[in-house]
Amino acid sequence: MFLSPSVVAVALLATTPIAPAGTSAPAQPDAALVASFLGDTPLLKDLASLTDEVGGRATGSPANLRAVEWALARFREAGVDARKESFVMPAVWLERSASAKVSSPGVTFSPRIAAMPFSTSTPKGGLTAPLLDAGSGDEAVFKALGGRAKGAFLLVETHELRDIDGLFREYNDAVGIEQRAFAAGAAGVVYMGSRPNNLLYRHNVSVGPKNTRPMMVMERDGALRALRLLRGGQALHLTASIDVDFRRNAESFNVIGEIRGSTRPDEVVVLGAHLDSWDLGTGALDNGANVALLIDVARQMKRLGVRPARTMRFILWNGEEQGLYGSSAYTRQHEAELDRHVVAASFDIGCGRISGFFTGGRPELVPEVEKALGAVRGLGPFVQVDAPIVGTDNFDFMMHGVPNLVANQEPALYGPNYHARSDELDKCDPQQLRLNTAVVAALGLGFASSDLRLPRQSRAQIEELVRTTDLGAQMKAFNMWEDWVNGVRGRRAGTPASTARDVK
Repeated sequence: MFLSPSVVAVALLATTPIAPAGTSAPAQPDAALVASFLGDTPLLKDLASLTDEVGGRATGSPANLRAVEWALARFREAGVDARKESFVMPAVWLERSASAKVSSPGVTFSPRIAAMPFSTSTPKGGLTAPLLDAGSGDEAVFKALGGRAKGAFLLVETHELRDIDGLFREYNDAVGIEQRAFAAGAAGVVYMGSRPNNLLYRHNVSVGPKNTRPMMVMERDGALRALRLLRGGQALHLTASIDVDFRRNAESFNVIGEIRGSTRPDEVVVLGAHLDSWDLGTGALDNGANVALLIDVARQMKRLGVRPARTMRFILWNGEEQGLYGSSAYTRQHEAELDRHVVAASFDIGCGRISGFFTGGRPELVPEVEKALGAVRGLGPFVQVDAPIVGTDNFDFMMHGVPNLVANQEPALYGPNYHARSDELDKCDPQQLRLNTAVVAALGLGFASSDLRLPRQSRAQIEELVRTTDLGAQMKAFNMWEDWVNGVRGRRAGTPASTARDVK
């Protein structure tokens, strides 16, 4: 149950100091800025425009290019300096079409499928192979399948997804399942859809662009039907027809809106959300809501003449869904500036209430976050979790030693609609989105106006974080481990922690 706007406004105004007349860099967000997000700002109109007019925005698609121009226009209409920065996507993947037919003598049906990102295309006319029951895909199942798995499509049973914990279990389980399937010489893997009502969705193949097989999600009811037939003794074949657009070294763009700092302009606070989405739905929860949110924070700051001491960059990343490529490119392109990046925060869990932040295994960040959120404590409680997180655009900042944050949000409708056909505008609670905007404004302006000066970590310190937490396991689940070990991503070995800044 959410607080009414009038109650929230009273709570915020009671706890937020009002800056004296003539000041340009308040220590905390002034009352007018915080209260403005509860009024009639263009926030919701922007989200509706991005989702309903632009639609699903897979990187490399025409819709994604339209989204880049859309975002630039929104920043510039608000008077915010904005630019797009080009970067190279190592690989771009788009589904053109995907269909399937299950058959045996006397049985034929055509369940809907969605190709998994980085699935290969099948030959023209499709690829036909035996369809086998792979159960949960664990080691015991593969031992029982033995040589029969070679050249077959393996149908993996799933539990119905109910929450974000279940979503991360899916990601973690897929790594082992696919390793075993590839080692067994399977033709491909078919996951039973884990969503109710036959919703289709996309999960990346665990090995990303290195994949060499057709991979797919099959609607839940169709997969259950196939499993019943297989377990009843029927021998089934699957004909999969998948056509994908797969390109190497494709150009894409991040969009950067910037409010330059008034007294310390060379010090940077990054607030980021990814602009791209998958294409089955229109990407309202993942991640259009937070794109519109950041644009609105920048807009209201500009409208009210709020000048932070440090430069604030509102960055809309591309390539996030296909491998966090946009934020990775930024850390390389801005390597010379990273010592002066105070913090990089990521917002990527839909419209659920912001309940605190993951502080990335940097305990010294916790009191600073709590200090910034003091301006909106009426929207709490806020609890910080000092653990590293992989899976969104904080990752490359963390691996470059930059202090980083990820908003921890109540799941609301995020999990069941994640990457799914149902990720549409009606899944976002508009009132909660407005309240989240106030929280983000408080956090960003708090860091941009504080005296916080944290050192950037060395490669050795980051390696210690990997060693002492589950960060390595997360990196393996998200196909980031090899790039880190091989020096493709993250801070190079032998680089010391920066000494230009100390905690004050």
